[in-house]
Amino acid sequence: MNKNDLDTIRERKETSFTWKNYKPMQEAINKAKTININDLSIDIDNYISFGKESDLSEKQKEIIHKAKEALIPWRKGPFRIFGEDLETEWRSDIKYNLIKNHFDIKGKIVADVGCNNGYYMFRMLENNPKRITGFEPAPLSKLQFDFINHFIKSNINFEMLGVEHIEFYEHKFDFIFMLGVLYHRPNPIGALKSLKKALNKNGEILIDTFMIDGEDEVSLTPNERYSKIPNIYFIPTIPTLKNWLNRAGFKNMEVIATSTTNKEEQRSTKWTFEQSLDDYLDPKDKSKTIEGYPAPKRLYVKAYV
Repeated sequence: MNKNDLDTIRERKETSFTWKNYKPMQEAINKAKTININDLSIDIDNYISFGKESDLSEKQKEIIHKAKEALIPWRKGPFRIFGEDLETEWRSDIKYNLIKNHFDIKGKIVADVGCNNGYYMFRMLENNPKRITGFEPAPLSKLQFDFINHFIKSNINFEMLGVEHIEFYEHKFDFIFMLGVLYHRPNPIGALKSLKKALNKNGEILIDTFMIDGEDEVSLTPNERYSKIPNIYFIPTIPTLKNWLNRAGFKNMEVIATSTTNKEEQRSTKWTFEQSLDDYLDPKDKSKTIEGYPAPKRLYVKAYV
């Protein structure tokens, strides 16, 4: 694969915005982009916030509200948009606050693989990286990012590419985040190898993945679905993930944390799907998924080239 191949993929991805289901979203965003406010207040913290209600006319409020509605479901956040809270399915600030003291990206070239709508990348701006590029093939995520970034006006680069493309990208990275992606890959070692090939010398990765408890070098391979999610392939123990990283060429794996997902972190709101974590667990035993597997638990690790 070369630059021309990546350009071809980019062009093909752009055509998705003309599809019947995405076209109304694009039209709603285009209307929102006609709103330009000088000296817009921006606060990047747990809530990524911009603007005040008083900044908008009644017509502009309606345009912004319709754009937000057109882009449902909102999975990563939260955001505060012209004074109104947009509560996303995931309280991504909980994850970010868990990892933020475990990396230094000042002056570094950074990638966020599986960046969704860019919430984590917006949070990373406070660390003054040299450059941030997000990789996310989902058109809805790109549209949400475009809507938010029209007002934030960051220099973040959003690519509708996947982890399988990063090793062929135009430049390499000093630090790569891959949060909540590895279990979606049918070849997890291959995905980790792609990350390694995309790193500069002395590069680092920080990933999180579902995990199962145990000291054995094994992984859970769900039958069809895990917690109602269809595309979950392998859920490792900590020793198994260490082996995967070793086979991919990484060294010095550092466990940052483990955490059990709860209703505070993942929930249903008016801006999301109608169902969320509580609907995915066994109603009689919340330590299990609806399918009978161990309930979602996450493992956060760093590794080095």
